[in-house]
Amino acid sequence: MTPPRDPRELLSIAGGVLDGVVERFLSGVGAPSAVVKGPRDFATEVDLELERRISGELERLTGIPVHGEEFGGPDLADGTVWVLDPVDGTLNYSSGLPTAGVLLALLDRGRPVLGLTWLPMMNRRYAASVDGPLFCNGEELPGLRRHQLSEAMVGFGAFNVDGRGPIPGAYRVRALAEVSRVCRRLRMHGSTGADLAFTAAGVLGASVVFGYHPWDNAPGVALVRAAGGVVTDLAGQDWHIGSKSVLAAAPGVHGEVLNILESLGDPGGYLDPAVGR
Repeated sequence: MTPPRDPRELLSIAGGVLDGVVERFLSGVGAPSAVVKGPRDFATEVDLELERRISGELERLTGIPVHGEEFGGPDLADGTVWVLDPVDGTLNYSSGLPTAGVLLALLDRGRPVLGLTWLPMMNRRYAASVDGPLFCNGEELPGLRRHQLSEAMVGFGAFNVDGRGPIPGAYRVRALAEVSRVCRRLRMHGSTGADLAFTAAGVLGASVVFGYHPWDNAPGVALVRAAGGVVTDLAGQDWHIGSKSVLAAAPGVHGEVLNILESLGDPGGYLDPAVGR
């Protein structure tokens, strides 16, 4: 059959596919590590099972290929492709913490055009075309209003203080400290998908994301943009599929957080033990 290309139809189909795995997602809460992916990263058997199931159904129903976190797929910058994280917040999921979910985005030449974030343990289903509006559990949410950082809670990405990657732990600690001086409260949920969905819904005023994986970031980027928020990387450059970080926020709040981050200087400088420690 000819795959549907209307964004609303694709959003409906994708939402139906994710609805179909909610029962299995919930029954697998507490699943142990099955595949070690790094010193502090792993996948469960549920991750693998859900990626196979969701990918197969999406390709069958839409004719559009899927790139998943666990098994990979086509180039995300080329053509039209789904990008999937079958279990975002895997450690939360394995531990029974409810901030874990299924993330899905449709990319058109690397640009997120649809975003879906299902948080089954909280009975929250966020979905949107990037042009809006944003829906939660099928009901349209109001767009984000302009407000100040002092009024806002800010979601902060997880970090290891001794981390020495592109955005070192020492920089992250400084960023957390300086943002905390101004914002109403900081929150750390351990799930990029949850943070970005909560930002799109206006629960959080901003999210600071240090990770770069497109399956973590693209769904929430679409949701925040659909709600009228501002999305860049931490340097203030417009977010794209190759970006190494995310700053997503309501109008007004974004500029205030960005000013704080810019005042900290180049994250790379924090690799020097004499700087920022």
